Amino acid sequence: MSSRLTIIAVLVLVAAGCGGGFEEQTGHDSEVVVYTSVDDVFARPVAADFTNRTGTVVRLVTDTEETKSTGLLNRLLAEKQRPQADVFWSGDPVRAAILKRHKVAAPYRSPAAEGLPPEFSDPEGFWTGFSTRARVLIYNTDLITEAEAPNSVFDLVDPRFGGSACMANPLFGTTSMHAAALFSILGEVGATEFFENFLTNGGRVLSSNGEVRRRVSSGEFALGITDTDDANVARLEGSPIAVVFPDFEGIGTLLVPNCAVLINGAPHPKAGREFIDFLLSPQTESALANSEAAQIPLRPGVSVPEGMVAREEIQPMDVKYGELSELLESLSAGYLKEWVAR
Repeated sequence: MSSRLTIIAVLVLVAAGCGGGFEEQTGHDSEVVVYTSVDDVFARPVAADFTNRTGTVVRLVTDTEETKSTGLLNRLLAEKQRPQADVFWSGDPVRAAILKRHKVAAPYRSPAAEGLPPEFSDPEGFWTGFSTRARVLIYNTDLITEAEAPNSVFDLVDPRFGGSACMANPLFGTTSMHAAALFSILGEVGATEFFENFLTNGGRVLSSNGEVRRRVSSGEFALGITDTDDANVARLEGSPIAVVFPDFEGIGTLLVPNCAVLINGAPHPKAGREFIDFLLSPQTESALANSEAAQIPLRPGVSVPEGMVAREEIQPMDVKYGELSELLESLSAGYLKEWVAR
């Protein structure tokens, strides 16, 4: 009886070992888990293209529009000890830098990053920037003539636009990054004055960049600040809006590149690196440029639609993306949280 039990136990252990090995190999080779703050409608075609080319299934986890970037960032921080994601495809570099500071990111220097400008990536390889959006002013052409058009973010607090300007909640998404950038460029006194004047001038805080687009398009507000992808959606919808890349002769326009981050302790690190290689390729930059996202390639020479503004035509705001992460966390827990609650 003892020998029979021993044989059965050995067989069970062998079977368990084979089963475990098969699951690990299958999971490693056949899927990659990608958290992304990029809009699902733009991210999913890229994921599908990766699957078609490699056979690796992408499990895509997206954020909500209202908690853009922040929801998944908090989830990644909470999962630090037991990572569930392989890659964070961030819609901005500040969230990527926060993951580096909290040791959630792993360094990876992708060979596919060749040709991408290094100033948009972490010098230590913890995140790599590609395919950018820009923070732009949009105005309703039925309410504002071209001669009266705004050309600076400071026009949001100009008395001539009193009660008619809007922005998204600065605790979330690219507006939060923009707020941190303004504090970095203008200093605490100058940036605080800007946000205080926005409220004093009757400016409204809306739930998201998408809502800014919708409500400026409808004429409920005359102008607002949003991202180029939302502005392009308004253009495609035939809305009566015009787009301005602000502060060409001043503080510059804030560029918001996508960032690819390999997660430290990722369950499928090989597939994660392969997905990052795919994200950083010229083909992906071209696909995002030619999609409704109308993202601007960082790599020169990438095919873009006729009429798209090239990166070289924009005067970029001079910010160090990695240094904005600590500032953003401080502002989100302090001044901006109090400002939004008013």
